[in-house]
Amino acid sequence: MKLARRGFLIAATALAAGCAFTHQRTTDRTQEAEAKYPPLGEFVSVDGARVHYVQKGGGPHLVLLHGAGGNLREFTFDMVDTLAETYTVTAFDRPGLGYTDRLPQVDQGAFATEGESPQDQADLLRRASAMIGIENPVVVGHSFGGIVAMAWANAGLDTESAVNAAGVVSLGGVAMPWPGTLGLYYTMNGSALGGGLVVPLISAYAGETQIEGAIESIFAPQPPAPGYAEYIGSELTIRPESFRANARQVNTLRPHVVEMAKRYPELQLPIEIVHGEADTTVPLSIHGRELAKITQGVTITALPGVGHMPHHADRQATLDAIDRAASRAGLR
Repeated sequence: MKLARRGFLIAATALAAGCAFTHQRTTDRTQEAEAKYPPLGEFVSVDGARVHYVQKGGGPHLVLLHGAGGNLREFTFDMVDTLAETYTVTAFDRPGLGYTDRLPQVDQGAFATEGESPQDQADLLRRASAMIGIENPVVVGHSFGGIVAMAWANAGLDTESAVNAAGVVSLGGVAMPWPGTLGLYYTMNGSALGGGLVVPLISAYAGETQIEGAIESIFAPQPPAPGYAEYIGSELTIRPESFRANARQVNTLRPHVVEMAKRYPELQLPIEIVHGEADTTVPLSIHGRELAKITQGVTITALPGVGHMPHHADRQATLDAIDRAASRAGLR
């Protein structure tokens, strides 16, 4: 009995020490990430939630929404300055990512599982947009940002507002319900067990090789854009709160998409889709093609051999789609 108790005490002490070390390492890495990749823009407060945005240029309004695990650097990397020559461009950090707060009504505990819905994300960013003078925007969304752009458009079906979308541009964007599951990565990290126990370990110990591998997989079959990995601030994404927010948003997404899709036939605004035919993350056949079957005003630019980052693989096709959406909406 004495040996058993001693063994238990040794194990408990080692576990406590390991947890303390992991917590301190996570704290240190979070501080290092925020020092290396500070906010690039301004903040506006919406019901106590801070929203981070970059705004440049003049002319018709564009809103840019990044994908899962990203931040507004996705667009400030090489698109905002070009678009700002023609448009007033506003890139947002979505809730829980980059430097935008999570929604106050969402349980943010380590073992919680709730994620911000596309509708709630769009509502927060629409209210922020109204506060900073955005009017009749073309809303551009990449990947998960695409479904938030569709939620932004759906909101205009019931609400008269100056911030209603004049058009949507989807860049490899989520739009429709998909078959099957998301796989172990999101189901585990979006669960209570994953959020409480696995996420802190990833935040503390994920190395440069794992981060680079994740970036390469997002761009595949194209290589990452030169300088992208150094600029994007992936270290911000593996901060525990951001990691949990992202995993939970993706893990709880599908039921919201099912409900949203019921209203797509009512949409009357121009929708431009730029999508890689080799995209296996958000397949064109499941999302853009199916959206076009039930929604008016959809134009698809399919890019042969291109993966999940069409705006990097074919920048001109992306700029052309944005211009077309603005012209079709009567903004140019």
